[in-house]
Amino acid sequence: MLKTLGAQIKEFKKASIATPLFMIGEVIMEMIIPMLMAFIIDEGVNKGDMKNIYLAGGLMLLTAVCSLMFGIGGGVFGAKASTGFARNLRKAMYENIQTFSFSNIDKFSTSGLVTRLTTDVTNIQNAYQMMLRMAMRAPFSLIFAMLMSFYISPRLASVYLIAVVLLGVILAIIVGNATKHFNQAFPKYDDLNESVQENVSAIRVVKAYVREDYENKKFKKASENIYKIFCKAEGIVAWNSPVMSLAVYACIILISWIGAHMIVQDQLTTGQLMSLLTYCMTILMNLMMLSMIFVMITMSVASARRVCEVLEEKPELANPEKPIFEVKDGSIRFDHVNFSYKKNADTPVLKDINLEIKSGETIGIVGGTGSAKSSLVNLISRLYDVTDGRLLVGGVDVRDYDMEVLRNQVAVVLQNNVLFSGTILENLRWGDKNATEEECRKACELACADEFIQKLPDGYETYIEQGGTNVSGGQKQRLCIARALLKKPKILILDDSTSAVDTATDAKIRKAFAEEIPGTTKLIIAQRISSVEHADRIIVLNEGQIDGFGTHEELLAGNEIYREVYESQTSGNGDFDEKGGM
Repeated sequence: MLKTLGAQIKEFKKASIATPLFMIGEVIMEMIIPMLMAFIIDEGVNKGDMKNIYLAGGLMLLTAVCSLMFGIGGGVFGAKASTGFARNLRKAMYENIQTFSFSNIDKFSTSGLVTRLTTDVTNIQNAYQMMLRMAMRAPFSLIFAMLMSFYISPRLASVYLIAVVLLGVILAIIVGNATKHFNQAFPKYDDLNESVQENVSAIRVVKAYVREDYENKKFKKASENIYKIFCKAEGIVAWNSPVMSLAVYACIILISWIGAHMIVQDQLTTGQLMSLLTYCMTILMNLMMLSMIFVMITMSVASARRVCEVLEEKPELANPEKPIFEVKDGSIRFDHVNFSYKKNADTPVLKDINLEIKSGETIGIVGGTGSAKSSLVNLISRLYDVTDGRLLVGGVDVRDYDMEVLRNQVAVVLQNNVLFSGTILENLRWGDKNATEEECRKACELACADEFIQKLPDGYETYIEQGGTNVSGGQKQRLCIARALLKKPKILILDDSTSAVDTATDAKIRKAFAEEIPGTTKLIIAQRISSVEHADRIIVLNEGQIDGFGTHEELLAGNEIYREVYESQTSGNGDFDEKGGM
């Protein structure tokens, strides 16, 4: 874990080294000041020697200025090191997430990843800054103060030593009990973030069903859980202050009592007693600071583990040693393919799939909910790897291609269409970042999106809100199809991507595909038979197996499932989901 986190310090190593050096310098300066105070009292005030007063005063001023400069230097470099470290952690996590396959992403919830990138990294940042500054300052200050105390008076310094030992035991108990509760708190943040994310992203559904009260209760419960845990933890930590105060006042009383007797017996000077009292506060306050450091570090350990889980997660999909960088054509072949989302699954999602699709063909894919239609096409762009068998694109196993090259040649319009905040042109150029406005317009014409874009006040410069909330479902689908077309792919996959458009627009899109991109292999997943009946061939899936594969006419004549669904849809009272077992 330390190695993983340490690798992200990178260019902030110098700042990380400079910070503790500055803090040590500040400690040394602070330890000199009480000695100078003792000198002023004993050699200046008591003897009426103004020369010694001015000399010691000047040295105190110089020492204070040096201490201030060291403190400022430690603060500046500490802030630079900790914030830079946090930046590198977030960057490394985000970049690693981008390499994840779908199976990797399935291990982490969206809210969990958000918590790791925000709250957990912030905890590590605070702990790192505390370690560089206070974790170096406190022990050095404590040791120096203890040594100076023993130098002045071993008898009185032994009071500090006893107090430090007793206080250390008590604070260790406090920290240990508080840590248990802090470790429970961070998984609760995931629940809180999940509640917020879910509510905000689905706010229209919440309002449509008047479920605001229910969502408020759910958020309140998640928030209450965090509140209770932190109340317990902070309630335990709060004992730090009274215990510390008791120790400080007890030490002051004992040292004052014993010190007064020693002054009367000429075993101690007044200035030395003042120095010892100053060192008393320094020792005990630094001990308290150490306890808070331990609490902070303990809190951050749980966060560090969660962050390392993301950083150390290896993508299950990786490029081969010698990848192929050219996709010859859009031909597709499934050779005895089995697929499961989990390696040890009892029943595979896809079972013994054998298919051969020629380049440029239009293939319809139909089947009921849960028949593994999306799973089938996800394998083509290698979003998942096959469990058994082989999947060939352009005559080459997809596992032998460079993944970026393969995915650039396989355009996928998924069921859940996603648009990003930005203009329509910016969204379209996800397909081709160098696409001209004319090329974007042409793609939109093919996807039947140009007609509604021209009616918008700003046309192609219209700003799309996050998630595409200011356009309809059908408009969003057409923009996503246009975006995919701009990739000029050899294979185009439409995963139920025209479900929100009317049948007339659906027919126009299909006609445009046939006329304008005849060389592109088109796979169209649909629930409506009318969306795929004009395809070259149609695949009928049932419970992860191919139940039929042929033309519309062949399936009507020889496939019972296809025929029943067609008849129910043409009579206006059915779709694939109505067929039991599909």
